[in-house]
Amino acid sequence: MSEAIIQTRQLSKEYVRDEFRVMALDEVDIDIEKGDFVALMGPSGSGKSTLLHLIAAMDRATSGSISVLGANLRTFTDREIAHWRNEHIGFIFQSFNLIPVLTALENVELPLKLTNLSKKERLEHSATALKLVGLDDRMGHMPKQLSGGQEQRVAIARAIVTDPDLILADEPTGNLDATSAEDVLTMLTRLNREFGKTVVMVTHDPHAAKFARTIRHLEKGKLLPPGRLPADWAGAIALRT
Repeated sequence: MSEAIIQTRQLSKEYVRDEFRVMALDEVDIDIEKGDFVALMGPSGSGKSTLLHLIAAMDRATSGSISVLGANLRTFTDREIAHWRNEHIGFIFQSFNLIPVLTALENVELPLKLTNLSKKERLEHSATALKLVGLDDRMGHMPKQLSGGQEQRVAIARAIVTDPDLILADEPTGNLDATSAEDVLTMLTRLNREFGKTVVMVTHDPHAAKFARTIRHLEKGKLLPPGRLPADWAGAIALRT
């Protein structure tokens, strides 16, 4: 791996509400290479989800530069961002974000409705994605008929159905039991190693981070140098190993 497909320089994000100002991300420089599996770690409020949302163009930076897949995201209009994100980004949420009145197959099909594929082609692609995550026997099930682990696998299928360049996961195991979490992490590892997908995962769990190839830590909006841990993280990792 040698090609940096995500690059930020002095990237900052400040939230302002009335007289209160919060620097969620403070002059972050990071390079993420094609084909890597990166875990962004840190306590609540460290800025890790903010960084992920900026990479996904789901939020706009206050200052600094961000380039993803060669695109300068700060120059995009909202319309351009929506098209770019649907073409290049697969996003996995902690809370699944499935539409309760749609079947698993219909939920996975949603991103494809923004493409030029026919209905038949969309359903074929969606079925293939569900088979890949081991849910070919649950295509007609509604979210309420699925376990939490199965719902997250539907969400993963939805994230990969467009064959995105980047898979971004925000605490993907946060709402899962240990067994389901292991399945999801194994699936992300397979997507990275067998299918060559670049994966960036936000997590506070040292065990989940061990599935990644690269681990970076944030603390109070700052990205720590590679290999450096916050003082209170060394003990936590030791307990999980």
